Amino acid sequence: MDQFNIVTSGNSTAQQVYAWLHGRILRGELEPGARLSETEIAGQAGVSRQPVREAFIRLTATGLAEVRPQRGTFIGRISVKAVLSARLIREAVESDLIRMVSANLDDALLTRLDEQLAAQREASERQDVEAFITLDDRFHHSLAVAAGHGDVWDVLEGLKSQMNRLRHITARVFDHQKLIEQHGAIVQALREGNADAAEQAMRLHLRQVLNDLPEIARSKPEFFTK
Repeated sequence: MDQFNIVTSGNSTAQQVYAWLHGRILRGELEPGARLSETEIAGQAGVSRQPVREAFIRLTATGLAEVRPQRGTFIGRISVKAVLSARLIREAVESDLIRMVSANLDDALLTRLDEQLAAQREASERQDVEAFITLDDRFHHSLAVAAGHGDVWDVLEGLKSQMNRLRHITARVFDHQKLIEQHGAIVQALREGNADAAEQAMRLHLRQVLNDLPEIARSKPEFFTK
């Protein structure tokens, strides 16, 4: 289990507790439907119940937790609608970004992307799910920055909490090789200067969730809500 450590910074204790719980929910350490106890969380974190209560309120506001009257606070189930909406937005935005990258490509970026692909393969071979997802995000962030719109990735990141929860599940269940091949196809199209192929490769990659989601939802229906 990820340990909580108070960091000396401008962030309040409640903000740090929220970030800690947020990460645990996204990684699936706290499963959908699990009950959240203020007392237990406060004991694990070594803080009073007040910052934990504030963190619970924020998690509820973002849809990652839900209050059930007379029963308590529970980890929210993964919203299929929110996953599909985030995927749709990502495809619309990132298919444009990849065209911008193709129009202003340089060798340094290709080298960096090749290095990231190699790192993804190594993480997959180690079966290091957390590292693989971090590298996946880094790949897409690098493309957004190369397009001159790194801030757009920050906006996307704020929209895809539910999608990220699904990604952690699928990364533990499915072979990473397909995703690595899809990343490789994007890089190869960029290397060839083929903007149309790069866009199509990006769209194909971001539609992978449409294949993964139904299978995961069938195997763990208790994790999902429409």
